[in-house]
Amino acid sequence: MRIQTFLDQQKWSGFQTLIFVMMFLVAFFDGMDTAVIGYIAPDLIREWGSSKADMIPMLSAALIGAAIGAIVLGPLADKFGRKVLLLVSAFIFSVGCMLSSCAENLTQLEILRFITGLGLGAALPNAVTLLSEYCPAHKRAFIVNTMYCGFPIGAATGGFFAAYLIPHAGWESMLLISGILPFVLSLCMLFLLPESARYLLLKNANDPCIQSILGKISSSARQYQFQLEDNSSTVSVLQSMKTVFSAKYAVGTLSLWICFFSGLMIFYGIVNWMPVLFKEAGMPAHLGPIVSGLFALGGIGAMLNGWLMDRFNGNYVIAVCTFFTALCVGLIGPAVHWSLTAFMILMIGAGTLQNTAQSSLPVLAAKFYPTEARTTGVSWMCGIGRFGAVAGTMCMGYMANNNMAWTQIFMVLAIPAVVMTLCMLIKNIAENSTHGSHDKNLATDLAEE
Repeated sequence: MRIQTFLDQQKWSGFQTLIFVMMFLVAFFDGMDTAVIGYIAPDLIREWGSSKADMIPMLSAALIGAAIGAIVLGPLADKFGRKVLLLVSAFIFSVGCMLSSCAENLTQLEILRFITGLGLGAALPNAVTLLSEYCPAHKRAFIVNTMYCGFPIGAATGGFFAAYLIPHAGWESMLLISGILPFVLSLCMLFLLPESARYLLLKNANDPCIQSILGKISSSARQYQFQLEDNSSTVSVLQSMKTVFSAKYAVGTLSLWICFFSGLMIFYGIVNWMPVLFKEAGMPAHLGPIVSGLFALGGIGAMLNGWLMDRFNGNYVIAVCTFFTALCVGLIGPAVHWSLTAFMILMIGAGTLQNTAQSSLPVLAAKFYPTEARTTGVSWMCGIGRFGAVAGTMCMGYMANNNMAWTQIFMVLAIPAVVMTLCMLIKNIAENSTHGSHDKNLATDLAEE
Protein backbone atom coordinates (compact mmCIF):
# COMPACT_ATOMS: atom_id res chain seq x y z
CA MET A 1 0.00 0.00 0.00
CA ARG A 2 1.36 3.40 -0.95
CA ILE A 3 1.32 5.62 2.09
CA GLN A 4 -0.39 8.54 0.32
CA THR A 5 -3.09 6.21 -1.03
CA PHE A 6 -3.72 5.01 2.53
CA LEU A 7 -4.02 8.60 3.85
CA ASP A 8 -6.34 9.56 0.98
CA GLN A 9 -8.67 6.63 1.71
CA GLN A 10 -9.13 7.29 5.44
CA LYS A 11 -11.40 9.69 7.26
CA TRP A 12 -9.61 12.48 9.11
CA SER A 13 -8.83 10.99 12.53
CA GLY A 14 -8.47 12.34 16.06
CA PHE A 15 -4.77 11.41 15.90
CA GLN A 16 -4.27 13.66 12.86
CA THR A 17 -6.19 16.41 14.67
CA LEU A 18 -3.75 16.12 17.58
CA ILE A 19 -0.81 16.53 15.19
CA PHE A 20 -2.55 19.52 13.60
CA VAL A 21 -3.16 21.22 16.98
CA MET A 22 0.47 20.82 18.07
CA MET A 23 1.79 22.13 14.75
CA PHE A 24 -0.68 25.04 14.89
CA LEU A 25 0.67 25.95 18.35
CA VAL A 26 4.26 25.75 17.06
CA ALA A 27 3.30 28.28 14.37
CA PHE A 28 1.34 30.37 16.91
CA PHE A 29 4.26 30.71 19.34
CA ASP A 30 6.72 31.20 16.47
CA GLY A 31 4.66 34.19 15.32
CA MET A 32 4.24 35.52 18.84
CA ASP A 33 7.95 35.25 19.69
CA THR A 34 9.06 36.71 16.37
CA ALA A 35 6.80 39.77 16.56
CA VAL A 36 7.09 40.49 20.28
CA ILE A 37 10.24 42.58 19.95
CA GLY A 38 8.48 45.13 17.76
CA TYR A 39 5.76 45.58 20.35
CA ILE A 40 8.21 46.33 23.17
CA ALA A 41 10.50 48.60 21.08
CA PRO A 42 8.82 51.93 22.08
CA ASP A 43 9.24 51.06 25.78
CA LEU A 44 12.90 50.10 25.26
CA ILE A 45 13.53 53.45 23.56
CA ARG A 46 11.95 55.26 26.49
CA GLU A 47 13.45 53.18 29.32
CA TRP A 48 16.99 52.76 27.97
CA GLY A 49 17.19 56.14 26.23
CA SER A 50 17.90 54.50 22.87
CA SER A 51 17.39 56.02 19.43
CA LYS A 52 15.56 54.55 16.45
CA ALA A 53 18.94 53.81 14.85
CA ASP A 54 19.91 51.80 17.96
CA MET A 55 16.79 49.69 17.56
CA ILE A 56 17.66 48.42 14.08
CA PRO A 57 20.29 45.81 15.16
CA MET A 58 18.11 44.68 18.06
CA LEU A 59 15.01 44.29 15.89
CA SER A 60 17.09 42.41 13.29
CA ALA A 61 18.95 40.06 15.67
CA ALA A 62 16.24 37.38 15.95
CA LEU A 63 15.51 37.62 12.23
CA ILE A 64 19.16 36.99 11.33
CA GLY A 65 19.22 34.10 13.80
CA ALA A 66 16.03 32.71 12.26
CA ALA A 67 17.53 32.86 8.78
CA ILE A 68 20.64 30.98 9.91
CA GLY A 69 18.54 28.52 11.92
CA ALA A 70 16.36 27.69 8.93
CA ILE A 71 19.29 27.30 6.56
CA VAL A 72 21.63 25.36 8.88
CA LEU A 73 19.35 23.50 11.32
CA GLY A 74 16.21 23.06 9.20
CA PRO A 75 17.68 20.68 6.58
CA LEU A 76 18.98 18.39 9.34
CA ALA A 77 15.40 17.11 9.67
CA ASP A 78 15.87 15.23 6.39
CA LYS A 79 18.74 13.43 8.12
CA PHE A 80 17.65 13.07 11.77
CA GLY A 81 13.87 13.38 11.61
CA ARG A 82 11.16 16.04 11.78
CA LYS A 83 10.27 15.46 15.43
CA VAL A 84 13.83 15.71 16.75
CA LEU A 85 14.44 19.04 15.04
CA LEU A 86 11.04 20.38 16.15
CA LEU A 87 11.78 19.57 19.79
CA VAL A 88 15.27 21.09 19.64
CA SER A 89 14.12 24.25 17.88
CA ALA A 90 11.10 24.80 20.19
CA PHE A 91 13.36 24.37 23.23
CA ILE A 92 15.90 26.88 21.88
CA PHE A 93 13.42 29.63 21.07
CA SER A 94 11.38 29.21 24.27
CA VAL A 95 14.40 29.34 26.59
CA GLY A 96 15.97 32.17 24.55
CA CYS A 97 12.81 34.24 24.87
CA MET A 98 12.58 33.66 28.62
CA LEU A 99 16.22 34.69 29.11
CA SER A 100 15.64 37.80 26.98
CA SER A 101 13.34 39.12 29.71
CA CYS A 102 16.41 39.36 31.97
CA ALA A 103 18.44 41.54 29.56
CA GLU A 104 19.81 44.74 31.08
CA ASN A 105 20.98 46.50 27.92
CA LEU A 106 20.66 46.37 24.14
CA THR A 107 23.81 44.28 23.63
CA GLN A 108 22.57 41.51 25.91
CA LEU A 109 19.15 41.60 24.29
CA GLU A 110 20.64 41.41 20.77
CA ILE A 111 22.64 38.27 21.69
CA LEU A 112 19.69 36.56 23.35
CA ARG A 113 17.34 37.47 20.50
CA PHE A 114 19.82 35.99 18.00
CA ILE A 115 19.84 32.71 19.95
CA THR A 116 16.04 32.78 20.09
CA GLY A 117 15.98 33.26 16.32
CA LEU A 118 18.02 30.11 15.71
CA GLY A 119 15.16 28.06 17.13
CA LEU A 120 12.45 30.11 15.46
CA GLY A 121 13.98 29.59 12.03
CA ALA A 122 14.10 25.81 12.25
CA ALA A 123 10.69 25.27 13.89
CA LEU A 124 8.14 26.35 11.31
CA PRO A 125 9.56 24.59 8.20
CA ASN A 126 9.60 21.31 10.11
CA ALA A 127 6.06 21.85 11.39
CA VAL A 128 4.84 22.45 7.83
CA THR A 129 6.66 19.37 6.52
CA LEU A 130 5.55 17.00 9.28
CA LEU A 131 1.88 17.99 9.05
CA SER A 132 1.84 17.90 5.25
CA GLU A 133 3.11 14.31 5.39
CA TYR A 134 0.04 13.24 7.39
CA CYS A 135 -2.51 14.98 5.13
CA PRO A 136 -4.74 13.50 2.40
CA ALA A 137 -3.66 14.96 -0.94
CA HIS A 138 -7.02 16.53 -1.79
CA LYS A 139 -7.08 18.56 1.47
CA ARG A 140 -3.38 19.15 2.05
CA ALA A 141 -3.22 22.83 1.06
CA PHE A 142 -6.30 23.73 3.13
CA ILE A 143 -5.10 21.86 6.24
CA VAL A 144 -1.50 23.09 6.14
CA ASN A 145 -2.52 26.66 5.32
CA THR A 146 -4.94 26.58 8.24
CA MET A 147 -2.11 25.39 10.49
CA TYR A 148 0.16 28.13 9.17
CA CYS A 149 -2.50 30.67 10.20
CA GLY A 150 -1.13 30.08 13.69
CA PHE A 151 1.84 32.30 12.79
CA PRO A 152 -0.08 35.52 11.99
CA ILE A 153 -2.61 34.79 14.74
CA GLY A 154 0.25 34.42 17.20
CA ALA A 155 1.82 37.66 16.00
CA ALA A 156 -1.55 39.42 16.27
CA THR A 157 -2.28 37.99 19.73
CA GLY A 158 1.08 39.28 20.90
CA GLY A 159 0.07 42.77 19.78
CA PHE A 160 -3.25 42.63 21.62
CA PHE A 161 -1.55 41.29 24.77
CA ALA A 162 1.15 43.94 24.55
CA ALA A 163 -1.39 46.78 24.39
CA TYR A 164 -2.74 45.64 27.78
CA LEU A 165 0.15 43.86 29.49
CA ILE A 166 3.10 46.23 28.95
CA PRO A 167 1.49 49.29 30.61
CA HIS A 168 0.63 47.17 33.68
CA ALA A 169 3.52 44.68 33.99
CA GLY A 170 6.36 46.07 31.85
CA TRP A 171 7.98 44.87 28.63
CA GLU A 172 9.73 42.00 30.44
CA SER A 173 6.39 40.29 31.05
CA MET A 174 5.75 39.95 27.30
CA LEU A 175 9.07 38.18 26.73
CA LEU A 176 8.54 35.91 29.73
CA ILE A 177 5.09 34.76 28.63
CA SER A 178 6.29 34.33 25.04
CA GLY A 179 8.93 31.91 26.34
CA ILE A 180 7.08 29.92 29.00
CA LEU A 181 4.15 28.85 26.80
CA PRO A 182 6.20 27.25 23.97
CA PHE A 183 8.40 25.55 26.58
CA VAL A 184 5.31 23.78 27.93
CA LEU A 185 4.37 22.87 24.34
CA SER A 186 7.78 21.31 23.70
CA LEU A 187 7.28 19.03 26.73
CA CYS A 188 3.88 17.95 25.37
CA MET A 189 5.35 17.23 21.93
CA LEU A 190 8.05 15.08 23.47
CA PHE A 191 5.43 12.56 24.57
CA LEU A 192 2.55 13.07 22.14
CA LEU A 193 4.01 13.96 18.75
CA PRO A 194 4.86 11.09 16.35
CA GLU A 195 7.72 11.11 13.91
CA SER A 196 6.77 11.47 10.25
CA ALA A 197 5.73 8.04 8.94
CA ARG A 198 7.13 9.02 5.55
CA TYR A 199 10.50 9.79 7.10
CA LEU A 200 10.52 6.45 8.96
CA LEU A 201 9.59 4.65 5.74
CA LEU A 202 12.39 6.43 3.92
CA LYS A 203 14.92 5.31 6.55
CA ASN A 204 13.69 1.73 7.04
CA ALA A 205 10.69 0.27 5.22
CA ASN A 206 10.42 -2.54 7.81
CA ASP A 207 10.29 -0.26 10.86
CA PRO A 208 7.39 -1.55 13.04
CA CYS A 209 6.72 2.00 14.23
CA ILE A 210 5.22 2.79 10.81
CA GLN A 211 2.27 0.40 11.25
CA SER A 212 1.94 1.48 14.88
CA ILE A 213 1.69 5.18 14.01
CA LEU A 214 -0.59 4.77 11.01
CA GLY A 215 -2.68 2.32 13.05
CA LYS A 216 -3.75 5.32 15.16
CA ILE A 217 -5.31 6.76 12.00
CA SER A 218 -6.98 3.48 11.01
CA SER A 219 -6.63 -0.04 12.42
CA SER A 220 -6.45 -1.35 8.84
CA ALA A 221 -2.88 -0.04 8.64
CA ARG A 222 -1.58 -3.10 10.47
CA GLN A 223 -2.35 -5.39 7.51
CA TYR A 224 -0.28 -3.45 4.99
CA GLN A 225 3.37 -3.17 4.05
CA PHE A 226 3.79 0.50 3.14
CA GLN A 227 5.86 2.14 0.45
CA LEU A 228 6.37 5.67 -0.90
CA GLU A 229 4.57 6.71 -4.05
CA ASP A 230 7.74 8.10 -5.64
CA ASN A 231 11.27 6.83 -6.07
CA SER A 232 12.56 8.60 -2.97
CA SER A 233 15.50 7.19 -1.08
CA THR A 234 17.60 8.16 1.91
CA VAL A 235 20.05 10.88 0.92
CA SER A 236 22.62 13.06 2.68
CA VAL A 237 22.03 16.72 3.47
CA LEU A 238 24.35 17.64 0.59
CA GLN A 239 22.39 15.44 -1.82
CA SER A 240 19.12 17.05 -0.65
CA MET A 241 20.57 20.45 -1.44
CA LYS A 242 21.67 19.24 -4.88
CA THR A 243 18.09 18.08 -5.54
CA VAL A 244 16.73 21.51 -4.61
CA PHE A 245 19.07 23.13 -7.15
CA SER A 246 18.78 20.48 -9.87
CA ALA A 247 17.57 21.48 -13.34
CA LYS A 248 14.03 20.32 -12.53
CA TYR A 249 13.67 22.51 -9.44
CA ALA A 250 16.15 25.41 -9.84
CA VAL A 251 13.83 28.05 -11.33
CA GLY A 252 11.03 27.18 -8.90
CA THR A 253 13.50 27.29 -6.00
CA LEU A 254 14.76 30.77 -6.88
CA SER A 255 11.20 32.01 -7.46
CA LEU A 256 10.11 30.72 -4.06
CA TRP A 257 13.14 32.27 -2.36
CA ILE A 258 12.60 35.71 -3.87
CA CYS A 259 8.87 35.55 -3.22
CA PHE A 260 9.26 34.59 0.46
CA PHE A 261 12.03 37.19 0.87
CA SER A 262 9.83 39.95 -0.57
CA GLY A 263 6.80 39.01 1.49
CA LEU A 264 8.68 39.13 4.77
CA MET A 265 10.08 42.54 3.84
CA ILE A 266 6.53 43.87 3.90
CA PHE A 267 5.41 41.94 7.00
CA TYR A 268 8.29 42.81 9.31
CA GLY A 269 8.71 46.33 7.99
CA ILE A 270 5.17 47.04 9.19
CA VAL A 271 4.94 44.84 12.31
CA ASN A 272 8.30 45.89 13.80
CA TRP A 273 8.04 49.62 13.13
CA MET A 274 4.33 50.49 13.25
CA PRO A 275 4.27 50.92 17.08
CA VAL A 276 7.22 53.35 16.87
CA LEU A 277 5.79 55.27 13.90
CA PHE A 278 2.39 55.57 15.57
CA LYS A 279 3.94 57.03 18.70
CA GLU A 280 6.08 59.51 16.74
CA ALA A 281 3.10 60.57 14.61
CA GLY A 282 1.30 61.68 17.77
CA MET A 283 -1.36 58.96 17.51
CA PRO A 284 -2.58 57.05 20.59
CA ALA A 285 0.38 54.90 21.67
CA HIS A 286 -1.74 51.82 22.43
CA LEU A 287 -3.01 51.74 18.83
CA GLY A 288 0.44 50.90 17.40
CA PRO A 289 0.56 47.28 18.64
CA ILE A 290 -3.15 46.86 17.86
CA VAL A 291 -2.74 48.02 14.23
CA SER A 292 0.31 45.77 13.82
CA GLY A 293 -1.72 42.94 15.30
CA LEU A 294 -4.61 43.56 12.90
CA PHE A 295 -2.19 43.55 9.97
CA ALA A 296 -0.76 40.21 11.12
CA LEU A 297 -4.21 38.78 11.85
CA GLY A 298 -5.03 38.99 8.16
CA GLY A 299 -3.16 35.72 7.73
CA ILE A 300 -6.30 33.80 8.66
CA GLY A 301 -7.29 34.31 5.02
CA ALA A 302 -4.84 31.48 4.27
CA MET A 303 -7.63 29.01 5.09
CA LEU A 304 -9.61 30.20 2.06
CA ASN A 305 -6.43 30.24 0.02
CA GLY A 306 -5.76 26.63 0.97
CA TRP A 307 -9.22 25.63 -0.22
CA LEU A 308 -8.58 27.43 -3.52
CA MET A 309 -5.12 25.86 -3.92
CA ASP A 310 -6.60 22.37 -3.55
CA ARG A 311 -8.80 23.15 -6.57
CA PHE A 312 -6.84 25.57 -8.75
CA ASN A 313 -3.26 26.37 -9.71
CA GLY A 314 -1.54 27.49 -6.49
CA ASN A 315 0.89 29.74 -8.37
CA TYR A 316 -1.98 31.76 -9.83
CA VAL A 317 -3.87 31.92 -6.54
CA ILE A 318 -0.88 33.44 -4.74
CA ALA A 319 -0.11 35.76 -7.68
CA VAL A 320 -3.61 37.27 -7.47
CA CYS A 321 -3.20 37.87 -3.71
CA THR A 322 0.16 39.60 -4.11
CA PHE A 323 -1.07 41.79 -6.97
CA PHE A 324 -3.86 43.23 -4.83
CA THR A 325 -1.46 43.45 -1.87
CA ALA A 326 0.64 45.90 -3.88
CA LEU A 327 -2.43 48.08 -4.50
CA CYS A 328 -3.49 48.11 -0.84
CA VAL A 329 -0.02 48.74 0.58
CA GLY A 330 0.58 51.58 -1.87
CA LEU A 331 -2.63 53.28 -0.70
CA ILE A 332 -1.92 52.98 3.04
CA GLY A 333 0.34 56.05 3.06
CA PRO A 334 -2.19 58.46 1.46
CA ALA A 335 -4.96 56.97 3.64
CA VAL A 336 -3.26 58.40 6.75
CA HIS A 337 -4.31 61.85 5.52
CA TRP A 338 -7.85 60.73 4.68
CA SER A 339 -9.08 59.28 7.96
CA LEU A 340 -8.13 56.78 10.63
CA THR A 341 -10.98 54.53 9.47
CA ALA A 342 -9.69 54.41 5.86
CA PHE A 343 -6.18 53.75 7.16
CA MET A 344 -7.37 50.84 9.33
CA ILE A 345 -9.45 49.31 6.50
CA LEU A 346 -6.52 49.40 4.08
CA MET A 347 -4.14 48.07 6.74
CA ILE A 348 -6.42 45.10 7.44
CA GLY A 349 -6.97 44.54 3.71
CA ALA A 350 -3.23 44.61 2.99
CA GLY A 351 -2.58 42.33 5.96
CA THR A 352 -5.20 39.84 4.81
CA LEU A 353 -3.89 39.66 1.25
CA GLN A 354 -0.17 39.71 2.05
CA ASN A 355 -0.30 37.25 4.93
CA THR A 356 -2.63 34.96 3.01
CA ALA A 357 -0.07 34.78 0.21
CA GLN A 358 2.85 34.44 2.63
CA SER A 359 1.18 31.69 4.65
CA SER A 360 0.48 29.76 1.43
CA LEU A 361 4.10 29.65 0.25
CA PRO A 362 5.34 26.87 2.61
CA VAL A 363 2.58 24.47 1.52
CA LEU A 364 3.29 25.36 -2.11
CA ALA A 365 6.96 24.53 -1.49
CA ALA A 366 6.15 21.30 0.40
CA LYS A 367 4.10 20.16 -2.59
CA PHE A 368 6.82 21.22 -5.02
CA TYR A 369 9.74 19.18 -3.59
CA PRO A 370 10.11 15.35 -3.34
CA THR A 371 10.08 13.55 0.05
CA GLU A 372 13.86 13.17 0.41
CA ALA A 373 14.45 16.91 -0.06
CA ARG A 374 11.17 18.37 1.21
CA THR A 375 12.34 19.80 4.54
CA THR A 376 15.54 21.07 2.94
CA GLY A 377 13.56 22.86 0.23
CA VAL A 378 11.04 24.40 2.64
CA SER A 379 13.72 25.30 5.22
CA TRP A 380 15.98 27.00 2.70
CA MET A 381 13.06 29.00 1.32
CA CYS A 382 12.14 30.11 4.85
CA GLY A 383 15.79 30.75 5.72
CA ILE A 384 16.55 32.92 2.71
CA GLY A 385 13.17 34.56 3.19
CA ARG A 386 14.07 35.53 6.75
CA PHE A 387 16.79 37.75 5.35
CA GLY A 388 13.91 39.61 3.73
CA ALA A 389 12.60 40.22 7.24
CA VAL A 390 15.98 41.72 8.13
CA ALA A 391 16.00 43.81 4.96
CA GLY A 392 12.45 45.04 5.60
CA THR A 393 13.24 45.94 9.20
CA MET A 394 16.42 47.81 8.23
CA CYS A 395 14.83 49.51 5.22
CA MET A 396 11.87 50.69 7.30
CA GLY A 397 14.26 51.81 10.04
CA TYR A 398 16.28 53.83 7.55
CA MET A 399 13.17 55.51 6.17
CA ALA A 400 11.78 56.22 9.64
CA ASN A 401 15.13 57.53 10.88
CA ASN A 402 15.27 59.93 7.91
CA ASN A 403 11.70 61.10 8.55
CA MET A 404 10.35 60.07 5.17
CA ALA A 405 6.69 60.80 4.55
CA TRP A 406 4.22 57.97 5.16
CA THR A 407 3.18 58.09 1.48
CA GLN A 408 6.76 57.45 0.34
CA ILE A 409 7.34 54.72 2.92
CA PHE A 410 4.36 52.64 1.84
CA MET A 411 4.98 53.16 -1.86
CA VAL A 412 8.42 51.61 -1.33
CA LEU A 413 6.85 48.72 0.64
CA ALA A 414 4.47 48.02 -2.26
CA ILE A 415 7.37 47.14 -4.59
CA PRO A 416 8.12 43.73 -3.01
CA ALA A 417 4.48 42.70 -3.55
CA VAL A 418 4.87 43.35 -7.29
CA VAL A 419 8.03 41.22 -7.26
CA MET A 420 6.09 38.39 -5.57
CA THR A 421 3.50 38.42 -8.36
CA LEU A 422 6.18 38.15 -11.03
CA CYS A 423 7.93 35.30 -9.18
CA MET A 424 4.77 33.19 -9.05
CA LEU A 425 4.15 33.68 -12.77
CA ILE A 426 7.76 32.74 -13.59
CA LYS A 427 7.55 29.61 -11.39
CA ASN A 428 4.36 28.56 -13.17
CA ILE A 429 5.95 28.98 -16.62
CA ALA A 430 8.99 26.94 -15.52
CA GLU A 431 6.80 24.12 -14.15
CA ASN A 432 4.75 23.95 -17.34
CA SER A 433 7.96 23.82 -19.36
CA THR A 434 9.34 20.98 -17.22
CA HIS A 435 6.11 18.99 -17.38
CA GLY A 436 5.87 19.54 -21.13
CA SER A 437 9.40 18.26 -21.64
CA HIS A 438 8.68 15.22 -19.44
CA ASP A 439 5.49 14.40 -21.35
CA LYS A 440 7.32 14.74 -24.67
CA ASN A 441 10.10 12.39 -23.58
CA LEU A 442 7.54 9.88 -22.28
CA ALA A 443 5.67 9.94 -25.57
CA THR A 444 8.93 9.37 -27.49
CA ASP A 445 9.82 6.39 -25.27
CA LEU A 446 6.38 4.83 -25.76
CA ALA A 447 6.60 5.33 -29.56
CA GLU A 448 9.99 3.60 -29.64
CA GLU A 449 8.61 0.68 -27.66
